[in-house]
Amino acid sequence: MATANPNYWLVKSEPNAYSWDDLVDDGWTYWDGIRNYEARNNLRKMVVGDQLLYYHSGKSRAVVGVAEVTREAYQDPTTEDGRWSAVDIRPVQHLARPVTLAEIKKDPRLSEMTLVRRSRLSVTPVTEAEYGVVLAMGGLA
Repeated sequence: MATANPNYWLVKSEPNAYSWDDLVDDGWTYWDGIRNYEARNNLRKMVVGDQLLYYHSGKSRAVVGVAEVTREAYQDPTTEDGRWSAVDIRPVQHLARPVTLAEIKKDPRLSEMTLVRRSRLSVTPVTEAEYGVVLAMGGLA
């Protein structure tokens, strides 16, 4: 069941490991392999309907699309270690243009964004205002 008021998150992936195009081609995936407790806890807070900014890390360093949580946290299928969780996601929309980390860092409205303050964390919360700013920068608002 989708939440009436979704939460917003940012998830990171190296495009050579699993790109936005891979997600679009697959139609959905489980978001797995998270081995950081804080990122895992963020996964566990996600509910069906939450919106995700899909960020290409590595050389690209840009938000490239919007995805949505379709299944809440469950045991990560890539490990038997019960400490780790996964969620299912699906693509929603490709940004009209990527929003680079450099652009995000330059925008004063995004100065407190977790991506800016804690750049190594792979699953981070995003405020509704930050989400709207990034969408607008990417040509979706």
